[in-house]
Amino acid sequence: MKKFTFLIVTFIIAGLTGLTAQTKSIQKTAPLSEAQPESVGVSSERIERIDKMCREAVAEDQVPGIVSLIARNGKIVLWKAYGMADNAEGKKLKRDDIFRIASQSKAITSTAVLMLWEEGRFSLDDPISKYIPEFENARVLNTFRYSDTTWTGTPVKNKITIRHLLTHTSGIGYGDIDSDERMKMIYQKAGIVIAFTKKDVSIEENIKKLAKLPLHHQPGSEYVYSMGLDVLGYLVEIVSGMPFDEFLKTHIFDPLGMKDTYFYLPEEKANRLVSVQQEVDGKWEKYPVTFYDPEYPVEGAKTLFSGGGGLSSTAKDYAVFLQMYLNGGEYNGIRLLSRTTVRSIMENQMGNIWGEDADNYYGLTFSVLTEKGQNKGGLGSKGTFNWGGYFNTQYFADPQENMIGIIMKQTRGPVNDQTGWKFRQMVFQTIDD
Repeated sequence: MKKFTFLIVTFIIAGLTGLTAQTKSIQKTAPLSEAQPESVGVSSERIERIDKMCREAVAEDQVPGIVSLIARNGKIVLWKAYGMADNAEGKKLKRDDIFRIASQSKAITSTAVLMLWEEGRFSLDDPISKYIPEFENARVLNTFRYSDTTWTGTPVKNKITIRHLLTHTSGIGYGDIDSDERMKMIYQKAGIVIAFTKKDVSIEENIKKLAKLPLHHQPGSEYVYSMGLDVLGYLVEIVSGMPFDEFLKTHIFDPLGMKDTYFYLPEEKANRLVSVQQEVDGKWEKYPVTFYDPEYPVEGAKTLFSGGGGLSSTAKDYAVFLQMYLNGGEYNGIRLLSRTTVRSIMENQMGNIWGEDADNYYGLTFSVLTEKGQNKGGLGSKGTFNWGGYFNTQYFADPQENMIGIIMKQTRGPVNDQTGWKFRQMVFQTIDD
Protein backbone atom coordinates (compact mmCIF):
# COMPACT_ATOMS: atom_id res chain seq x y z
CA MET A 1 0.00 0.00 0.00
CA LYS A 2 2.85 2.37 0.89
CA LYS A 3 4.52 1.63 -2.46
CA PHE A 4 1.25 2.31 -4.32
CA THR A 5 0.76 5.60 -2.46
CA PHE A 6 4.33 6.63 -3.22
CA LEU A 7 3.83 5.98 -6.93
CA ILE A 8 0.63 8.02 -6.99
CA VAL A 9 2.32 10.95 -5.24
CA THR A 10 5.30 10.69 -7.59
CA PHE A 11 3.09 10.90 -10.68
CA ILE A 12 1.11 13.82 -9.23
CA ILE A 13 4.27 15.78 -8.43
CA ALA A 14 5.78 14.94 -11.82
CA GLY A 15 2.59 16.03 -13.54
CA LEU A 16 2.50 19.34 -11.70
CA THR A 17 6.17 20.11 -12.32
CA GLY A 18 5.76 19.28 -16.01
CA LEU A 19 2.88 21.65 -16.60
CA THR A 20 5.24 24.23 -18.09
CA ALA A 21 6.11 21.96 -21.03
CA GLN A 22 3.66 23.95 -23.15
CA THR A 23 2.97 27.60 -22.37
CA LYS A 24 0.72 30.43 -23.44
CA SER A 25 2.20 32.55 -26.21
CA ILE A 26 2.09 36.25 -26.96
CA GLN A 27 1.63 35.05 -30.55
CA LYS A 28 -1.83 33.74 -31.40
CA THR A 29 -2.21 32.26 -34.83
CA ALA A 30 -5.69 31.22 -35.86
CA PRO A 31 -6.52 27.51 -35.78
CA LEU A 32 -6.63 25.72 -39.11
CA SER A 33 -9.90 26.29 -40.94
CA GLU A 34 -11.24 25.71 -44.43
CA ALA A 35 -11.24 28.45 -47.07
CA GLN A 36 -11.48 28.95 -50.80
CA PRO A 37 -8.13 28.26 -52.51
CA GLU A 38 -7.92 31.70 -54.14
CA SER A 39 -8.09 33.41 -50.73
CA VAL A 40 -4.58 32.10 -49.99
CA GLY A 41 -3.11 32.28 -53.48
CA VAL A 42 -3.96 28.77 -54.63
CA SER A 43 -5.62 27.93 -57.94
CA SER A 44 -8.93 26.03 -57.74
CA GLU A 45 -8.40 24.73 -61.26
CA ARG A 46 -5.05 23.26 -60.29
CA ILE A 47 -6.52 21.77 -57.11
CA GLU A 48 -8.95 19.99 -59.44
CA ARG A 49 -5.96 18.31 -61.10
CA ILE A 50 -5.06 16.72 -57.74
CA ASP A 51 -8.68 15.76 -57.14
CA LYS A 52 -8.71 14.04 -60.54
CA MET A 53 -5.40 12.28 -59.88
CA CYS A 54 -6.73 10.84 -56.59
CA ARG A 55 -10.00 9.72 -58.16
CA GLU A 56 -8.15 8.00 -60.99
CA ALA A 57 -5.69 6.30 -58.63
CA VAL A 58 -8.59 4.69 -56.76
CA ALA A 59 -10.41 3.80 -59.99
CA GLU A 60 -7.22 2.16 -61.32
CA ASP A 61 -6.77 0.20 -58.06
CA GLN A 62 -3.41 1.79 -57.28
CA VAL A 63 -4.79 2.11 -53.75
CA PRO A 64 -8.17 1.28 -52.19
CA GLY A 65 -8.66 4.72 -50.67
CA ILE A 66 -7.05 8.11 -50.08
CA VAL A 67 -7.52 11.08 -47.81
CA SER A 68 -5.66 14.13 -49.12
CA LEU A 69 -5.23 17.48 -47.41
CA ILE A 70 -3.58 20.70 -48.55
CA ALA A 71 -3.25 23.84 -46.44
CA ARG A 72 -1.65 27.19 -47.10
CA ASN A 73 -1.27 30.16 -44.76
CA GLY A 74 -3.28 28.34 -42.12
CA LYS A 75 -6.22 27.63 -44.45
CA ILE A 76 -7.25 24.18 -45.66
CA VAL A 77 -7.95 24.34 -49.39
CA LEU A 78 -8.38 20.61 -50.04
CA TRP A 79 -9.50 17.94 -47.57
CA LYS A 80 -11.23 15.06 -49.23
CA ALA A 81 -11.70 11.29 -49.08
CA TYR A 82 -11.67 8.93 -52.07
CA GLY A 83 -12.51 5.25 -52.29
CA MET A 84 -12.95 2.74 -49.52
CA ALA A 85 -11.90 2.30 -45.90
CA ASP A 86 -12.57 -1.43 -46.22
CA ASN A 87 -13.45 -2.95 -49.59
CA ALA A 88 -14.59 -6.35 -48.30
CA GLU A 89 -17.04 -4.68 -45.92
CA GLY A 90 -18.14 -2.09 -48.48
CA LYS A 91 -17.14 0.68 -46.08
CA LYS A 92 -16.57 4.06 -47.73
CA LEU A 93 -13.67 6.20 -46.63
CA LYS A 94 -14.44 9.47 -44.82
CA ARG A 95 -12.09 12.39 -44.58
CA ASP A 96 -11.95 12.26 -40.76
CA ASP A 97 -11.22 8.53 -40.64
CA ILE A 98 -8.26 7.39 -38.55
CA PHE A 99 -5.06 5.92 -40.02
CA ARG A 100 -2.13 4.08 -38.47
CA ILE A 101 0.58 6.69 -38.98
CA ALA A 102 3.48 4.44 -37.90
CA SER A 103 6.77 6.35 -38.35
CA GLN A 104 4.95 9.67 -38.49
CA SER A 105 4.86 9.10 -34.73
CA LYS A 106 8.60 9.86 -34.63
CA ALA A 107 8.19 13.60 -35.19
CA ILE A 108 5.69 13.77 -32.32
CA THR A 109 8.03 11.86 -30.00
CA SER A 110 10.94 14.10 -30.99
CA THR A 111 8.79 17.13 -30.19
CA ALA A 112 8.07 15.75 -26.71
CA VAL A 113 11.79 15.18 -26.13
CA LEU A 114 12.68 18.71 -27.21
CA MET A 115 9.95 20.22 -25.05
CA LEU A 116 11.61 18.61 -22.01
CA TRP A 117 15.04 19.67 -23.30
CA GLU A 118 13.78 23.28 -23.38
CA GLU A 119 13.03 22.93 -19.67
CA GLY A 120 16.68 22.09 -19.01
CA ARG A 121 15.95 18.50 -18.03
CA PHE A 122 18.94 17.17 -20.02
CA SER A 123 21.49 18.02 -22.71
CA LEU A 124 21.12 16.52 -26.17
CA ASP A 125 24.69 15.29 -25.85
CA ASP A 126 24.07 13.50 -22.56
CA PRO A 127 24.69 9.76 -22.81
CA ILE A 128 21.40 7.88 -22.72
CA SER A 129 22.98 5.59 -20.10
CA LYS A 130 22.73 8.50 -17.65
CA TYR A 131 18.97 7.91 -17.65
CA ILE A 132 18.77 4.27 -18.81
CA PRO A 133 21.80 2.54 -17.21
CA GLU A 134 21.28 -0.63 -19.24
CA PHE A 135 22.95 1.16 -22.18
CA GLU A 136 26.18 1.68 -20.25
CA ASN A 137 28.03 -1.26 -21.84
CA ALA A 138 26.79 -0.94 -25.42
CA ARG A 139 28.72 -2.96 -28.02
CA VAL A 140 28.98 -2.98 -31.81
CA LEU A 141 28.28 -6.29 -33.57
CA ASN A 142 31.52 -8.07 -34.40
CA THR A 143 30.88 -11.78 -35.05
CA PHE A 144 27.61 -13.66 -35.53
CA ARG A 145 26.81 -17.38 -35.74
CA TYR A 146 23.72 -18.24 -37.77
CA SER A 147 23.25 -21.66 -36.19
CA ASP A 148 22.29 -20.27 -32.78
CA THR A 149 22.34 -16.43 -33.26
CA THR A 150 25.13 -16.00 -30.72
CA TRP A 151 27.30 -12.96 -31.26
CA THR A 152 30.26 -11.01 -29.98
CA GLY A 153 30.63 -7.26 -29.84
CA THR A 154 33.20 -4.51 -29.69
CA PRO A 155 32.83 -1.88 -26.93
CA VAL A 156 31.69 1.52 -28.19
CA LYS A 157 34.29 4.28 -28.46
CA ASN A 158 31.72 6.97 -27.62
CA LYS A 159 28.52 6.49 -25.65
CA ILE A 160 25.12 6.71 -27.33
CA THR A 161 23.70 10.20 -26.81
CA ILE A 162 20.20 11.59 -26.96
CA ARG A 163 21.21 13.42 -30.15
CA HIS A 164 22.29 10.11 -31.72
CA LEU A 165 18.87 8.64 -30.90
CA LEU A 166 17.04 11.61 -32.45
CA THR A 167 19.07 11.41 -35.66
CA HIS A 168 19.20 7.62 -36.18
CA THR A 169 22.97 7.60 -35.76
CA SER A 170 23.03 5.58 -32.51
CA GLY A 171 23.68 2.24 -34.20
CA ILE A 172 20.54 0.67 -32.72
CA GLY A 173 18.68 -1.60 -35.14
CA TYR A 174 15.02 -2.04 -36.13
CA GLY A 175 14.16 -5.66 -35.42
CA ASP A 176 11.64 -7.22 -37.80
CA ILE A 177 12.16 -4.53 -40.45
CA ASP A 178 15.95 -4.25 -40.09
CA SER A 179 17.94 -4.39 -43.33
CA ASP A 180 20.57 -6.63 -41.70
CA GLU A 181 19.35 -10.23 -41.40
CA ARG A 182 21.65 -10.86 -38.43
CA MET A 183 20.19 -7.99 -36.45
CA LYS A 184 16.68 -9.12 -37.32
CA MET A 185 17.42 -12.59 -35.96
CA ILE A 186 19.01 -11.23 -32.77
CA TYR A 187 16.06 -8.93 -32.07
CA GLN A 188 13.54 -11.68 -32.73
CA LYS A 189 15.29 -14.06 -30.34
CA ALA A 190 15.32 -11.36 -27.65
CA GLY A 191 11.58 -10.76 -28.14
CA ILE A 192 11.88 -7.09 -29.13
CA VAL A 193 8.59 -5.52 -30.28
CA ILE A 194 9.17 -2.78 -32.84
CA ALA A 195 5.81 -1.00 -32.49
CA PHE A 196 2.68 -2.81 -33.60
CA THR A 197 1.51 -5.31 -31.01
CA LYS A 198 -1.44 -6.75 -29.12
CA LYS A 199 0.92 -8.25 -26.53
CA ASP A 200 1.11 -7.11 -22.92
CA VAL A 201 4.50 -5.39 -23.02
CA SER A 202 5.69 -2.03 -21.67
CA ILE A 203 8.19 0.48 -23.05
CA GLU A 204 10.42 -0.16 -20.04
CA GLU A 205 10.77 -3.91 -20.50
CA ASN A 206 11.10 -3.58 -24.30
CA ILE A 207 13.85 -0.96 -24.13
CA LYS A 208 15.78 -2.66 -21.32
CA LYS A 209 15.95 -5.81 -23.47
CA LEU A 210 17.00 -3.76 -26.50
CA ALA A 211 19.83 -2.09 -24.54
CA LYS A 212 21.59 -5.47 -24.21
CA LEU A 213 21.68 -6.07 -27.97
CA PRO A 214 24.48 -5.18 -30.42
CA LEU A 215 24.71 -2.01 -32.47
CA HIS A 216 25.14 -1.75 -36.23
CA HIS A 217 28.03 0.70 -35.95
CA GLN A 218 29.88 3.04 -33.64
CA PRO A 219 27.51 5.75 -32.33
CA GLY A 220 27.55 8.89 -34.43
CA SER A 221 29.39 7.38 -37.40
CA GLU A 222 26.51 6.36 -39.70
CA TYR A 223 22.78 6.76 -40.32
CA VAL A 224 20.77 3.56 -39.79
CA TYR A 225 16.99 3.85 -39.36
CA SER A 226 16.33 2.61 -35.85
CA MET A 227 14.23 2.18 -32.73
CA GLY A 228 15.94 5.26 -31.28
CA LEU A 229 12.63 7.09 -30.92
CA ASP A 230 11.21 4.17 -28.94
CA VAL A 231 14.13 4.58 -26.55
CA LEU A 232 13.32 8.27 -26.31
CA GLY A 233 9.67 7.54 -25.53
CA TYR A 234 10.94 5.72 -22.47
CA LEU A 235 13.24 8.68 -21.69
CA VAL A 236 10.18 10.95 -21.69
CA GLU A 237 8.56 8.68 -19.10
CA ILE A 238 11.68 8.72 -16.91
CA VAL A 239 12.28 12.47 -17.06
CA SER A 240 8.66 13.63 -16.85
CA GLY A 241 7.45 11.00 -14.38
CA MET A 242 4.38 10.45 -16.58
CA PRO A 243 3.36 7.50 -18.76
CA PHE A 244 4.36 8.39 -22.32
CA ASP A 245 0.81 8.34 -23.67
CA GLU A 246 -0.31 10.70 -20.92
CA PHE A 247 2.57 13.09 -21.58
CA LEU A 248 1.66 13.34 -25.27
CA LYS A 249 -2.03 13.82 -24.50
CA THR A 250 -1.44 16.43 -21.79
CA HIS A 251 1.32 18.41 -23.44
CA ILE A 252 0.78 18.04 -27.20
CA PHE A 253 -2.55 16.57 -28.28
CA ASP A 254 -4.92 18.39 -25.92
CA PRO A 255 -3.19 21.81 -26.23
CA LEU A 256 -3.23 21.58 -30.03
CA GLY A 257 -6.76 20.19 -30.22
CA MET A 258 -5.59 16.90 -31.78
CA LYS A 259 -8.68 15.01 -30.62
CA ASP A 260 -8.24 11.95 -32.84
CA THR A 261 -4.60 10.99 -32.17
CA TYR A 262 -3.95 7.97 -29.95
CA PHE A 263 -1.79 4.93 -29.41
CA TYR A 264 -4.98 2.92 -28.86
CA LEU A 265 -8.37 4.16 -29.98
CA PRO A 266 -11.24 4.55 -27.51
CA GLU A 267 -14.12 2.18 -28.20
CA GLU A 268 -16.36 4.94 -29.56
CA LYS A 269 -13.82 5.78 -32.29
CA ALA A 270 -12.75 2.24 -33.24
CA ASN A 271 -15.14 2.16 -36.20
CA ARG A 272 -13.26 5.07 -37.78
CA LEU A 273 -10.02 3.07 -38.08
CA VAL A 274 -9.19 2.40 -41.74
CA SER A 275 -8.33 -1.21 -42.57
CA VAL A 276 -4.85 -2.13 -43.76
CA GLN A 277 -5.39 -3.75 -47.16
CA GLN A 278 -3.40 -5.68 -49.72
CA GLU A 279 -4.16 -6.51 -53.34
CA VAL A 280 -4.82 -10.21 -54.00
CA ASP A 281 -5.76 -11.36 -57.53
CA GLY A 282 -7.05 -7.90 -58.40
CA LYS A 283 -9.11 -7.47 -55.22
CA TRP A 284 -8.43 -5.50 -52.05
CA GLU A 285 -8.44 -7.66 -48.92
CA LYS A 286 -7.55 -7.08 -45.28
CA TYR A 287 -3.86 -7.54 -44.61
CA PRO A 288 -3.25 -10.73 -42.61
CA VAL A 289 -1.43 -11.18 -39.31
CA THR A 290 2.33 -11.37 -39.93
CA PHE A 291 4.90 -10.33 -37.33
CA TYR A 292 2.15 -8.00 -36.09
CA ASP A 293 -1.63 -7.97 -36.00
CA PRO A 294 -3.09 -4.99 -37.94
CA GLU A 295 -5.88 -4.70 -35.36
CA TYR A 296 -3.42 -3.56 -32.65
CA PRO A 297 -4.89 -0.03 -32.32
CA VAL A 298 -8.26 -1.40 -31.18
CA GLU A 299 -7.57 -4.87 -29.75
CA GLY A 300 -5.15 -6.54 -27.36
CA ALA A 301 -3.39 -5.46 -24.19
CA LYS A 302 -2.88 -1.83 -25.32
CA THR A 303 0.18 -1.32 -23.10
CA LEU A 304 3.09 -0.53 -25.45
CA PHE A 305 3.41 3.19 -26.28
CA SER A 306 5.85 3.06 -29.17
CA GLY A 307 7.41 6.46 -29.84
CA GLY A 308 8.78 5.19 -33.12
CA GLY A 309 5.59 3.94 -34.71
CA GLY A 310 2.62 3.35 -32.45
CA LEU A 311 0.29 6.28 -33.08
CA SER A 312 -2.87 6.53 -35.17
CA SER A 313 -4.29 9.86 -36.33
CA THR A 314 -6.24 11.79 -38.96
CA ALA A 315 -5.09 13.99 -41.82
CA LYS A 316 -6.52 17.05 -40.03
CA ASP A 317 -4.85 16.30 -36.70
CA TYR A 318 -1.48 15.82 -38.35
CA ALA A 319 -1.93 19.02 -40.34
CA VAL A 320 -2.42 20.87 -37.05
CA PHE A 321 0.84 19.39 -35.75
CA LEU A 322 2.71 20.47 -38.89
CA GLN A 323 1.15 23.94 -38.79
CA MET A 324 2.55 24.35 -35.29
CA TYR A 325 6.02 23.86 -36.80
CA LEU A 326 5.31 26.27 -39.66
CA ASN A 327 4.24 28.80 -37.01
CA GLY A 328 7.63 28.50 -35.33
CA GLY A 329 6.44 26.26 -32.49
CA GLU A 330 3.13 28.00 -31.67
CA TYR A 331 -0.49 27.21 -32.53
CA ASN A 332 -3.65 29.05 -31.52
CA GLY A 333 -1.93 30.86 -28.66
CA ILE A 334 -0.16 27.78 -27.25
CA ARG A 335 3.62 27.47 -27.57
CA LEU A 336 5.11 23.99 -27.60
CA LEU A 337 8.57 24.97 -28.82
CA SER A 338 10.57 28.15 -29.12
CA ARG A 339 11.16 29.55 -32.59
CA THR A 340 14.89 29.14 -31.94
CA THR A 341 14.40 25.47 -31.08
CA VAL A 342 12.45 24.93 -34.30
CA ARG A 343 15.30 26.57 -36.19
CA SER A 344 17.78 24.10 -34.61
CA ILE A 345 15.48 21.18 -35.39
CA MET A 346 15.61 22.09 -39.07
CA GLU A 347 19.42 22.35 -39.23
CA ASN A 348 21.67 19.57 -40.49
CA GLN A 349 22.58 17.40 -37.51
CA MET A 350 24.48 14.69 -39.42
CA GLY A 351 27.19 16.47 -41.38
CA ASN A 352 27.85 14.63 -44.64
CA ILE A 353 26.49 11.23 -43.60
CA TRP A 354 23.95 11.42 -46.45
CA GLY A 355 26.64 12.69 -48.84
CA GLU A 356 28.33 16.02 -49.45
CA ASP A 357 25.84 17.14 -52.07
CA ALA A 358 22.62 15.39 -51.04
CA ASP A 359 19.08 16.43 -51.90
CA ASN A 360 18.10 16.14 -48.23
CA TYR A 361 19.69 16.06 -44.80
CA TYR A 362 18.33 14.94 -41.46
CA GLY A 363 17.69 17.41 -38.67
CA LEU A 364 16.48 16.56 -35.17
CA THR A 365 13.03 15.47 -36.32
CA PHE A 366 12.58 15.53 -40.09
CA SER A 367 14.26 15.02 -43.43
CA VAL A 368 14.89 18.52 -44.82
CA LEU A 369 15.21 19.58 -48.46
CA THR A 370 18.50 21.20 -49.52
CA GLU A 371 18.99 23.82 -52.22
CA LYS A 372 20.04 21.05 -54.61
CA GLY A 373 16.81 19.18 -53.86
CA GLN A 374 14.81 22.36 -54.37
CA ASN A 375 16.44 23.01 -57.72
CA LYS A 376 15.43 19.59 -59.03
CA GLY A 377 11.84 20.87 -58.96
CA GLY A 378 8.55 19.58 -57.64
CA LEU A 379 9.65 18.93 -54.05
CA GLY A 380 9.13 22.35 -52.53
CA SER A 381 11.40 25.15 -51.36
CA LYS A 382 14.70 24.72 -49.59
CA GLY A 383 13.83 23.84 -46.00
CA THR A 384 10.72 21.79 -46.84
CA PHE A 385 10.52 18.97 -44.28
CA ASN A 386 8.88 15.58 -44.65
CA TRP A 387 8.56 11.93 -43.65
CA GLY A 388 6.10 9.06 -43.99
CA GLY A 389 4.77 5.90 -42.40
CA TYR A 390 4.98 2.12 -42.82
CA PHE A 391 1.34 1.80 -43.90
CA ASN A 392 1.71 4.18 -46.87
CA THR A 393 1.18 7.65 -45.46
CA GLN A 394 3.20 10.73 -46.45
CA TYR A 395 3.49 14.37 -45.42
CA PHE A 396 5.54 17.48 -46.18
CA ALA A 397 5.52 21.12 -45.12
CA ASP A 398 7.18 24.09 -46.83
CA PRO A 399 8.07 26.97 -44.45
CA GLN A 400 8.74 29.42 -47.27
CA GLU A 401 5.34 28.87 -48.87
CA ASN A 402 3.62 28.13 -45.52
CA MET A 403 2.16 25.07 -47.19
CA ILE A 404 1.25 21.58 -45.98
CA GLY A 405 0.53 18.43 -47.97
CA ILE A 406 -0.72 15.18 -46.42
CA ILE A 407 -1.79 12.04 -48.25
CA MET A 408 -3.04 9.09 -46.19
CA LYS A 409 -3.50 5.52 -47.39
CA GLN A 410 -3.41 2.12 -45.61
CA THR A 411 -1.73 -0.58 -47.64
CA ARG A 412 1.00 -3.21 -47.29
CA GLY A 413 2.52 -5.48 -49.87
CA PRO A 414 3.25 -4.74 -53.55
CA VAL A 415 1.16 -1.92 -54.99
CA ASN A 416 1.48 0.23 -58.11
CA ASP A 417 0.88 3.40 -56.09
CA GLN A 418 2.03 6.57 -57.88
CA THR A 419 0.11 8.97 -55.64
CA GLY A 420 2.93 9.84 -53.23
CA TRP A 421 5.31 11.49 -55.68
CA LYS A 422 2.52 12.84 -57.88
CA PHE A 423 0.73 14.49 -54.96
CA ARG A 424 3.82 16.34 -53.75
CA GLN A 425 4.77 17.47 -57.23
CA MET A 426 1.25 18.66 -58.02
CA VAL A 427 0.68 20.48 -54.73
CA PHE A 428 3.38 23.05 -55.47
CA GLN A 429 1.97 23.65 -58.95
CA THR A 430 -1.23 24.99 -57.37
CA ILE A 431 0.46 28.15 -56.08
CA ASP A 432 -0.97 31.14 -57.95
CA ASP A 433 0.36 34.29 -56.31
